[in-house]
Amino acid sequence: MNKLAVLGGTPAVAKTERHVEWPVIEDEDRKAVLDALDGGRFVSDADGETPVSSLERQWAERFGFGHCVAVANGTAALSLALSALGVGPGSEVIVPALTFIATGLAPLHNMAVPVFADVDPVTFNLDPADVERRITSRTRAIIPVHLHGAPADMDRINDIARRHGIAVVEDAAQAPGATHHGSPVGGLGDMGAFSLQVTKNIPTCGEGGLLVTNDDTLAESARRARQFGEVMESGKERDYVSHQLGWNQKMNGIQAAFATAQLSRFEEYEQARQTNIGRFLGRLRDLPGLTVPRPLAGTTHVWHILRFRFDPAAAGLHGVTPERFRDALRRVLRAEGVPMSRYQLMPLPDQTVFRERAGFGRGYPWAALDAGEERPPAGSYGSQHSVHSHAQYPVSHEVVRDSLTIQKRHLNPGSGALLDRYADAFEKTWQHLDTVGSFAGVTA
Repeated sequence: MNKLAVLGGTPAVAKTERHVEWPVIEDEDRKAVLDALDGGRFVSDADGETPVSSLERQWAERFGFGHCVAVANGTAALSLALSALGVGPGSEVIVPALTFIATGLAPLHNMAVPVFADVDPVTFNLDPADVERRITSRTRAIIPVHLHGAPADMDRINDIARRHGIAVVEDAAQAPGATHHGSPVGGLGDMGAFSLQVTKNIPTCGEGGLLVTNDDTLAESARRARQFGEVMESGKERDYVSHQLGWNQKMNGIQAAFATAQLSRFEEYEQARQTNIGRFLGRLRDLPGLTVPRPLAGTTHVWHILRFRFDPAAAGLHGVTPERFRDALRRVLRAEGVPMSRYQLMPLPDQTVFRERAGFGRGYPWAALDAGEERPPAGSYGSQHSVHSHAQYPVSHEVVRDSLTIQKRHLNPGSGALLDRYADAFEKTWQHLDTVGSFAGVTA
């Protein structure tokens, strides 16, 4: 094939082909925003139908949830869910060691301790066996994350939760529309949290989140908590009385109107994504030393992020570390026009906020657990964690060490031709693995 672009050859992806927008903004999105401006119903506590309540209703109807509560962002949805479930000081919440930082921060926002569990090497989601090993008498909730759009093993996680009397809050921020044995994620546990941040599969024009549940009591608690703990009833004058601990986590009507317009096109976009990404991954699947993302059997992946793992030995490059192979591939593929990125530089337990107990005051909420007799497994939380991190979460560390991601561009339903060029770039790169090996430092 052609000479590698990194050595002066012609890139597989021409510069004129590389710019693909996400989100796709159509006239109907602009009209929805202008209608919301003209309607003057900008907040969730206005009487009658508002853009916020319309989004809540349509999301619940589209995905089959009993209740949907719109909030400021996906992180707020997680925090409010834990609050509604009574998670607070002295509680532990099990979260994946590999996920976005918000999943680990949500327990801290409720003065609870996040306890990390390792992940599956293929789906990158919680390993149920490791979850069960980390349960203590203080465990109050599990937050499985449907990472990158791939459903977690909810059958096993829910079974563990039922046997131990623990709540389940699904972090479905990256997975609207994903299904687990035919049921939409978000409704498989006690509560579910979605993000509508502008990069997500169903975006708003900035920030936004949704909290879903089939439990009437939990839904009402979440509605109160999003607005200062007040009881808001349509047709009744606001009394400004807080009945529980609350925050100010409301969504505004402009964001809701934009997201509702995007939701109306979700089916069309999702069908195109499944076709485009399926064809792309199919071309890459047999390249030696490359593992493409794939979902659990019986589930539907919605491909929010595409994460690829690389094995230098399987690619015939012996004596090369996974890190060096990853970095060499990133250099070569980016030169070809494929925007490969690291995304996460470390598992969550190694983030400063958790490693150094940078919570509230003098190490809270961890300090609330220190006086107790029962301690979690060594390295599962606390300042000693950094000593044990690799041993405690080997898969999470391996995934960070040997993987790269593609983000956002593939979400555009018209990205099929671009993904075809990405596949060309991968195939071209694999025909020059000897050169990649030289960049990675092959010595033999």
